[in-house]
Amino acid sequence: MRTMRPVNTRIFLIRHGATVLTAEDRFAGATDVPLSDEGREQARRLGARLSGEKVAAVYASTLGRTIETARLVSEPHGLEVQPREGLREISHGHWEQMTRREVDEKYPEESAAWEADPYTFAPVGGESGLAVTARALPALLEIVRSHQGEQVMVVSHKATIRLLLSSLLGFDPRRYRDNLDQNPAALNIVDFKGAIRARLTLFNDTSHYMDAGLAIPAVPTARLSKWWHNPPVPKRGDL
Repeated sequence: MRTMRPVNTRIFLIRHGATVLTAEDRFAGATDVPLSDEGREQARRLGARLSGEKVAAVYASTLGRTIETARLVSEPHGLEVQPREGLREISHGHWEQMTRREVDEKYPEESAAWEADPYTFAPVGGESGLAVTARALPALLEIVRSHQGEQVMVVSHKATIRLLLSSLLGFDPRRYRDNLDQNPAALNIVDFKGAIRARLTLFNDTSHYMDAGLAIPAVPTARLSKWWHNPPVPKRGDL
């Protein structure tokens, strides 16, 4: 029986828009804060930018700011938002709703440990980056497996997206806060071959803040690794 080569699946990986706490620089990973008016406008502009794309489904973290962002971005497509618990933001435990300065002053030892290694350290009652990756990566890959050959929107959060990209691209996850950023309503595009091989095609793009008519990059076809251009036929069960 002939084995099919893996097909392209495109994930529009989106951070939620600005919230009422964004400007205050507070830890609000597990806190269910709403979008601000600015955040809603950012999401609408991104929705207009993606309106010409053929999108099969939209998924979001279970928190209100991601659900609302997903609804606004996917509105031109008339899709129902499908919540996924695994995509939610990292919990900062007893740091929640505190400013960074307040954390530094009240919990200096925890703050120093987190700055040194946010991947394995977690504040009291919170999550480590490792714990977030352990729930978010399987959730994302299940979405990819369910939509082979399609384009899908996935709306998540700043830390969660950076941890996902670190894992998919082989970055040192202990440095995800140093090496990667995510602005509100930022667009990332990750192209998959099957459910394993991922290629970052667009990162932290906010061009839609200024122009809702900007083009979306095409699926890469040139100047690629040999694997991506002509991947080997997978064994049964690899997809």
